[in-house]
Amino acid sequence: MQTYEQSSTVKSMSILVVENLSKVYPVAVKEPGLKGTLTHFFRRTYRSVKAVQDVSFEIGMGEVVGFLGPNGAGKTTTLKMLTGLIHPSSGRVRVAGHIPFQRQADFLQKITLVMGQKQQLLWDLPAMDSLKINAAVYGMSKKEFRHRVGELTEMLSLEDKLTQPVRKLSLGERMKAELLAALLHQPQVLFLDEPTLGLDVNAQVGVRDFLREYNRLTGATILLTSHYMADITALCQRVLLIYAGQLIYDGSLDGLVDRFAPYREVKVELANPLPEDKLSNFGELQAVEGREVRFLVRREGLTSVVSRILAELEVIDLTVTEPPVEEVIGRVFRAGVAS
Repeated sequence: MQTYEQSSTVKSMSILVVENLSKVYPVAVKEPGLKGTLTHFFRRTYRSVKAVQDVSFEIGMGEVVGFLGPNGAGKTTTLKMLTGLIHPSSGRVRVAGHIPFQRQADFLQKITLVMGQKQQLLWDLPAMDSLKINAAVYGMSKKEFRHRVGELTEMLSLEDKLTQPVRKLSLGERMKAELLAALLHQPQVLFLDEPTLGLDVNAQVGVRDFLREYNRLTGATILLTSHYMADITALCQRVLLIYAGQLIYDGSLDGLVDRFAPYREVKVELANPLPEDKLSNFGELQAVEGREVRFLVRREGLTSVVSRILAELEVIDLTVTEPPVEEVIGRVFRAGVAS
């Protein structure tokens, strides 16, 4: 059963409005064997695949919102509809006052799309050459171009990097240069699809710090998809969860844990290792590594379970924490419902 919680964080002026958005793809069906091949060639039959189903949400100006879901859930399809790259099958979308698929020039000036697995910079040329092309496309004056490049170069710590061929930059430097190119025209709405994909830990932190500061300084609205939960927890107070094309949660990150994780994580350091069969009756056993044991315990029974652990086991240390956010989300997706 679909569960939808309207976020209370949406501000009075919404820059992004999505109402009952759906995308259905016709997929050709081919029977096996020679007969199936011939039939497929001369008279094809199709089935409908619902990539996105009746998704609705609003995002206020200046919000940074995480957009989460497993592979194939419909995240990228939704982003492509929001940026006008594909036409929705049904529903209504307005971004910065525009209908995206009309691709009006004023709309394109107000948005940007960054995909971590794609690049817009020319591989064998210095990044500065690509930036000059972008500036010409957006009709920027030389003065405005120099100001924007200088400002973003300092924020991204890309000094002396823009004159090098893109292929000679590190992966982290390339991603920062891609962000610079995408933000050169100072868009109001940023659609970021896996912007830290494949980056090392330091580069990921650098991109997160930049996005946080950019949002603070410019008030830009950001819709962010990522498989790295550290990106979401560092940047987003609100998250949207999509599963099998349906929006199953819209609310705060803390509310996500409260709703879908009715348990606490209990970590115990024992005086001596014990077999799993002597530990399993204290809670849902998550991990046993030597003397360190990790349980999941339902909140309502937490006090009694902790008392039993302290009374029945030789405990050196015990801590109670919220389970990791990525574990909570993983459970939601494995269950396939928001219950």
